[in-house]
Amino acid sequence: METARILVLVAATVTCGLSAGLFYAYVCSVMPALARVEDRMFIEVMQRVNVAILNGWFVLGFVGALLTTAASVALHLPSDGHDALPATVAALVLYVAAIGVTRSVNIPLNDELAAAGAPKEITDPAAVRGRFEARWARFNVLRALLCTSALGCLAWALVLDGQG
Repeated sequence: METARILVLVAATVTCGLSAGLFYAYVCSVMPALARVEDRMFIEVMQRVNVAILNGWFVLGFVGALLTTAASVALHLPSDGHDALPATVAALVLYVAAIGVTRSVNIPLNDELAAAGAPKEITDPAAVRGRFEARWARFNVLRALLCTSALGCLAWALVLDGQG
């Protein structure tokens, strides 16, 4: 049981790290780079990214982090001297909050951007971009902070588990 507990906690830490890194990369590089392009190009690139990201590699990290973190909590419930339970619960709460932000803000914004149509056919691309960019980027920073905090909690849980 102890080996399973540690392996699942490691898997949760790695997959959560993948999600935190993804959102962090957008904060540091993708959105600042796109801030420098004209409106139609911005819309086209974000529309393409929003389609391309829906793949198995993304699901592995994004959904994998949820499943492995929840499994880690479950495996730490019979805590019998394991002090890692509070850290794993905190990680799960933080990660679920990041999913909530994604589902309630970023995905609807992505859907609105897709519904705007082909960038070449949009009559007012500045308005489409204006409704999307700042809000999407702001909430992506929140996702990055939530996932990074969850990652920190999982790393701390690994430390605590190693002391048990």
